[in-house]
Amino acid sequence: MSSSFRSVALLLGSLLGATACNAKASPAAAVPAPAVDAPRASAAGKQTAVLSGGCFWGVQAVFQHVKGVIRATSGYAGGSAKTADYETVSSGETGHAESVQIEYDPAQITYGELLRVFFSVAHDPTQLNRQGPDEGTQYRSSIFYSSEEQKHIAEEYIAQLDKAKVFARPIVTKVVPLQGFYAAEGYHQNYAALHPNQPYIMFNDAPKVEHLKQEFPALYVGK
Repeated sequence: MSSSFRSVALLLGSLLGATACNAKASPAAAVPAPAVDAPRASAAGKQTAVLSGGCFWGVQAVFQHVKGVIRATSGYAGGSAKTADYETVSSGETGHAESVQIEYDPAQITYGELLRVFFSVAHDPTQLNRQGPDEGTQYRSSIFYSSEEQKHIAEEYIAQLDKAKVFARPIVTKVVPLQGFYAAEGYHQNYAALHPNQPYIMFNDAPKVEHLKQEFPALYVGK
């Protein structure tokens, strides 16, 4: 959505109903675990994943409740540093996507398990350059890889899900190299957690977290 429309949404969320931040695919069956994944680490550590799937508030909210996630940060990926601000990204002309950087402990959760959550509850991977009514490349579904291992796991998983016809439509998620991640403005960070009673969050982001709790109880962490 445009920045002006997002402003209206924040003020009049109760009138908007479901929007892109509540967009979730309806798979024909439960999304399976990836057949190709990184091994669980034997010792605690920290690795990073960057994912985009529509409004970053909802994606951030989901991963903040996933076991093994150390920190989830809303931001921008796919464009240059000089255009990495909300108003400019909202034009849809910067190459950026609203994204979330996920720092996680590979001894507690694998990269593939993060992708399973991403495809299952964080967004709808079958919508091209949009999530729900929000249109524009800044809302595209992307996996920004930082290693050949991440690229291989992501590509194999998408192929696995498409072959199994888990979704009624093909997955449109792009697997692209991460050139840089730029944290979003402070007022975008932890937005859902800080404004749980705001109508926009109640309609659009809280359901995603509830889906996580229902579909992945072993991974869900209450905060």
